[in-house]
Amino acid sequence: MDATNIVLMLLVIILAIGAVFYFLRSKKEKEKQDDSEIDVDDKTYTIEKMIEFVKKRLDEITKINLYDIGLSEEELKRRKSKKYELKKALKGCTYGDINDKKYVKELIYDLLSKEYGVDETNISRAIHFDIPSLLTPQDKFDILIYMYKKEFGYEALSELINKYELDALKYVAGETKPSYVITSDEISDIYEKEKLVLSFSDKLNVLCQRIYQHYKGFSSIDEIRDMNIDGVSGGVSGLPESFLSQVAQTDSDYLDQITEHKVPRACDSIWIMFHGKSIRLAFLSFGTESELKRVCQNIYKYNNPGQLSDTNGYKINEMKDGSRVVVVRPSMSETWAFFVRKFDVKRATLEQIIRFPGKDQAIDLLKYLVKGARIISLTGEQGCRKNNNANGYDRKHI
Repeated sequence: MDATNIVLMLLVIILAIGAVFYFLRSKKEKEKQDDSEIDVDDKTYTIEKMIEFVKKRLDEITKINLYDIGLSEEELKRRKSKKYELKKALKGCTYGDINDKKYVKELIYDLLSKEYGVDETNISRAIHFDIPSLLTPQDKFDILIYMYKKEFGYEALSELINKYELDALKYVAGETKPSYVITSDEISDIYEKEKLVLSFSDKLNVLCQRIYQHYKGFSSIDEIRDMNIDGVSGGVSGLPESFLSQVAQTDSDYLDQITEHKVPRACDSIWIMFHGKSIRLAFLSFGTESELKRVCQNIYKYNNPGQLSDTNGYKINEMKDGSRVVVVRPSMSETWAFFVRKFDVKRATLEQIIRFPGKDQAIDLLKYLVKGARIISLTGEQGCRKNNNANGYDRKHI
């Protein structure tokens, strides 16, 4: 009789523990389900809200404890592998790794289409694909680059510039000298001429790129940095925020003049190096100094070169694809700024680089100097392709 009572008591205790465990687990799953539900309102399909959602979901995926879910051994191994792969991709994409970037963008695509509920009826609330007059210059540029990239790959920007001769000297309103610049009006004209027709998949890919570049990418220069150009830089011109804040406190009239004439700020400064020409992209901007600062703090991090701090105000490093990156910050410089130089040795030939009259003799002279193991000094101003001249022939002999 005593043994029977003990068995019954054990059964009751086990059932009670099981009931409590089941209740707690059900409550936890319900809370998780409630958290994943999306409250639809007027701001639901804005880019800011989508970025918040993507950040939250990817954070959940990378931090979830897989051992608490009760998975089978095979499923546990599969989920652990996917979790590790995502963590690796989220880290690698900030180093300029193209494959990791593609992986993260594909995941964002799936999250938006399958969980967030983005479809053909609401995608235009984020970017006004159906109303060209409401598209910003950056929207138009992102669409143009995406469509050109489908056909030309990483030559997309070069094709766009060459087709419409955007690298020609031109006069800009308010300036007395011609300069290399691509304006908002030029981008609008090109967009109108192209008469692009986008499918829902195209629109969602453009939206995913916009979300990615503000989440893990390099803001407005994210796609530009991947292109086959000589380099890209940001924050290297324009008025610094410290100067504007100082002027606002001392001379409000002068600040009004600056605002009226739309004097570029440092965070509006985006330049590319294309065929040895420094071209300002006047239609693009980082938007705020904090966004420029975020890009500067991430773009040099490959292989852990150390911390960029006030006492160590610059860093020189390489990116995953071999690009050389230089980053500076206050107080060493007036603003946060970066320079990315890309070296495409396969494409750099002496015949392509040296184009002036008498180039055949110059090329022959270089070849004989190298064969004779002579010491050669290549000098010239910034952007005159000194390094590419070295790359054009066997560098290890120069």
